[in-house]
Amino acid sequence: MQYILSCCSTADLSRAHFESRDIRYICFHYELDGVQYPDDLGETMPFDKFYAAMAAGAETKTSQVNVDEFVAYFTPMLEAGRDILHVCLSSGISGVYNSACAARDELAAKYPDRKILVLDSLGASSGYGLFMDKLADLRDEGMDVESLYHWGEENRLRLHHWFFTSDLTFFVKGGRVSKASGWFGTVLRICPLLNVDNMGKLIPRHKIRTKAKVIDAIVDKMEEHADKGLDYDGKCFISMSACPEDARLVAEKVEKRFPKLNGKVLINDIGTTIGSHTGPGTVALFFWGDMRTA
Repeated sequence: MQYILSCCSTADLSRAHFESRDIRYICFHYELDGVQYPDDLGETMPFDKFYAAMAAGAETKTSQVNVDEFVAYFTPMLEAGRDILHVCLSSGISGVYNSACAARDELAAKYPDRKILVLDSLGASSGYGLFMDKLADLRDEGMDVESLYHWGEENRLRLHHWFFTSDLTFFVKGGRVSKASGWFGTVLRICPLLNVDNMGKLIPRHKIRTKAKVIDAIVDKMEEHADKGLDYDGKCFISMSACPEDARLVAEKVEKRFPKLNGKVLINDIGTTIGSHTGPGTVALFFWGDMRTA
């Protein structure tokens, strides 16, 4: 194809997955106890080491890709005569979309014959990754870059993101849960169920007591919203932060309830940028469904 499909590392797929689908990516950054690292899919720091450090009390801080980094990233593609469709982490979570657009505008005058299209995914983690995987399918079927951009714009809210956490520590730390609610939630074994809304923001939806019940509830949400209900025949991705047993249990329940799935549920790690805010103990479920309207 004459164009490059690109995203940020916060789509939380493996390097092998990105390479197999011919999807380029640019890395966010994070700090762990004051030392900066690239969010490079666990290559510089393995995910188990990262989450163990968080559980032990390490301080984390994240930073998005800046304009100069985007300019440096896009330039070789443009000089090679390739158009670009770059899809960003949700603008409801990060300002990286604005940085990518500023870089696009800066480069447009220098490369007037090239197309640089920037799309806000309104998604995160492997839900954003599942969106990229679909865009790669359509590209491989021959869709041109402008048509793919418009398809993505029209269908991005059909990608559902549902999350739960069994550890409220980092949701309290990040201000998504108050200290009082966090204390009572821990005592009562509350596992909040959250989703990404139609503005691309992470919203708490339900307070569910016990992990077993929230696992059932997240699969119920898939039945409620998935294309074709129990006859859902698309792909399903999960991402998790240092809780593989919980993720596998969700995957097993999904595969049992949705026998027409396109392949097995794919389990990925929540990367270091998103994980800096969720901490360990989070499981997220992603699938195609009805339009997110709130």
